[in-house]
Amino acid sequence: MTFHAPLIIDIAGLTLSKVDRKRLKHPLVGGLILFARNWQDRAQLTALCHDIKKVRSDLLICVDHEGGRVQRFKTDGFTHLPPMRALGEMWMAPPSATTASKKAGPLDATNAATACGYVLGAELRACGVDLSFTPVLDLDYGESGVIGDRAFARDPRVVSLLAKSLMHGLLQSGMANCGKHFPGHGYVKADSHTDIPVDTRSLKTILADDAAPYRWLNTVTTSVMPAHVIYPKVDARPAGFSSTWLGDILRGQLGFDGAIFSDDLSMAGARLIDGQPVSYTEAAVVALNAGCDMVLLCNQSTPNSEGGGRAVDELIDGLTEAQLKSHWQALEASEARRRALLPRTPAPHWDALMVSPAYMQALDWLP
Repeated sequence: MTFHAPLIIDIAGLTLSKVDRKRLKHPLVGGLILFARNWQDRAQLTALCHDIKKVRSDLLICVDHEGGRVQRFKTDGFTHLPPMRALGEMWMAPPSATTASKKAGPLDATNAATACGYVLGAELRACGVDLSFTPVLDLDYGESGVIGDRAFARDPRVVSLLAKSLMHGLLQSGMANCGKHFPGHGYVKADSHTDIPVDTRSLKTILADDAAPYRWLNTVTTSVMPAHVIYPKVDARPAGFSSTWLGDILRGQLGFDGAIFSDDLSMAGARLIDGQPVSYTEAAVVALNAGCDMVLLCNQSTPNSEGGGRAVDELIDGLTEAQLKSHWQALEASEARRRALLPRTPAPHWDALMVSPAYMQALDWLP
């Protein structure tokens, strides 16, 4: 049987419990995602990441850490990063003279985006985190509350160039990237955390605007997270469960060859497929068969969650059974894509990072 660890789960608190360790040792678990509840200070986060790697060195430690309102760690030295819209606004501002202290205009904005990516990635890596699910490639239509200022701009060309610059900064820090939410979540008003958004535009329109960054960035994007949005003129299933979107369009037409993560399977947008409610296992199997390499289940391991973490164990057991029954096939290519997201160079110690010339220069460029 081909080995592949597609599950990204979460943990309850500031340290690993016996239950956490048991789950993380399971061969189908490939990583975990951290939240603010897993943060107390840098020492605690660093110790937690170290303990996770002691369980299995190949586990991918992830976090949603974009800047602005989506930044899990904000104290004890972590830089408060701006929302990505601030970079788009810098781009649109009249360019500053080269001798001016104020930074504005497209070229300053791209430098600032690179600085954001470097600071973001370097600070996380200094504490042991491997990957942040960033940047957001959604377009800012001014209608989506859940996307809002997380998006760089409305123009896909501006989004692509700023995202590419931010990805360059992440690369300088030794961190991979994740473009989200394919093919675009910015047009719909509904929030896929609580609703099932429907985007009725044509494929031609979506490819020309929202999905354009994925084509332009397909040589530098290392992973992608699709949207829990239904685009009925293309497929009746949300993009993350659609082989048309993931296989035919993202991989085939747009030429993407990196890793594909599902968005959180506990979100409302993932709870209904083909008009029928589905279990977490059923959702995971559909997502994997549609072309996802990894699937996320978040906020189900805490004592306050429904079932007190039972959903995570049910998913692990259910996916194990589904594999034994050949309901989904483990792919060597998927495992290779997961491992390719792990950092390949040692991260500097926090104190050394703070005084490094590259880091101090990057701080000067932040908006």
